[in-house]
Amino acid sequence: MKFLCLFLLGAGLWLAPGPGRACDICGCFMGITPYDNQSSLSLMHRYRIFNGYQAYGQSPQFFPAGARPFFPSPLNGDNGYEHSHAGDPTDFEAFRVIELRGKYFLSQRVELNAFVPYVMNTSQINGRQLNSSGVGDVTVFAGYHLIRAIETAGVQSRLIVGGGLKLPTGEFTRQNAQGHRYPLLNQVGTGTTDGFIYANYIGSYRSFGLSVNSSYRRSTENRFLNSLAPSTATFASLFYRLPLGENWQVYPSAEFFYEKTQGEMLDGRLTGEHAMNNALLGPGLGVYYKNLSLNTSFQLPVYNADTDHPVSAGRLVLAVGYSFKQTKYLLHGKS
Repeated sequence: MKFLCLFLLGAGLWLAPGPGRACDICGCFMGITPYDNQSSLSLMHRYRIFNGYQAYGQSPQFFPAGARPFFPSPLNGDNGYEHSHAGDPTDFEAFRVIELRGKYFLSQRVELNAFVPYVMNTSQINGRQLNSSGVGDVTVFAGYHLIRAIETAGVQSRLIVGGGLKLPTGEFTRQNAQGHRYPLLNQVGTGTTDGFIYANYIGSYRSFGLSVNSSYRRSTENRFLNSLAPSTATFASLFYRLPLGENWQVYPSAEFFYEKTQGEMLDGRLTGEHAMNNALLGPGLGVYYKNLSLNTSFQLPVYNADTDHPVSAGRLVLAVGYSFKQTKYLLHGKS
């Protein structure tokens, strides 16, 4: 059976660096899918949560009071929000994305991808909450299958390299009633054009497999001279294929995610806001019936570097997809 581990990012992310956006880089891929160079459409929902202050001995919670994993209430609203961390244990930052994703293979080795996100961010500080929702920054990228060793005696090996852009399509100028612009990560867009590169290696033997994907991202400044520092993300997935009859397949997995960024920048200088250095670990599951797929991933923190902001408390990813039986390509004709 031929397959490719296309990892979550859950990514979420995604996907610009920073809380809720760094995972968008790993979000260039989703799930563990039967691999036959099929173009596809999918709909993905990502929930990323930050809460608990390390300096006060507070433990992060995956579902803190007031944080809804799917949709905030209201979608947009401000009840007197001020961005000032003072150790309130009820503080949290929730980042949600519903994303339409398309993949098209130009040939057996060249793929094009586009993600269109609807962003729903919530920040609650000192009992005051801000909700910001809307169409976010569109991501486009291409990948080249540098190594494409189809199954030989049960062994497979693949290496995909590529890169792309996150475009400044989302609104990034929202402000409160006093005319003060909300912080960058409370906007639905960044106003920056970001470039990223990645490499994804997949190796498998019979039903066992391992995928490792690493990416690097840099951001331009928006018109407020605001940007996000360069970021890196690494995702690893250890998976097992369970064929169930002629049309069904199940892929349980263990997934590890690590991200690092120095956070926000203003006029080329670090502000000290939203630096991240954390790792997440948890189970994943992919279920496939013919051309239909359902993927889910749930990860909790195993490492959080010291920070005076709410720490990473985990993420949840759900995705449904449909793969087309592609037999012809714009390049090189038939498969």
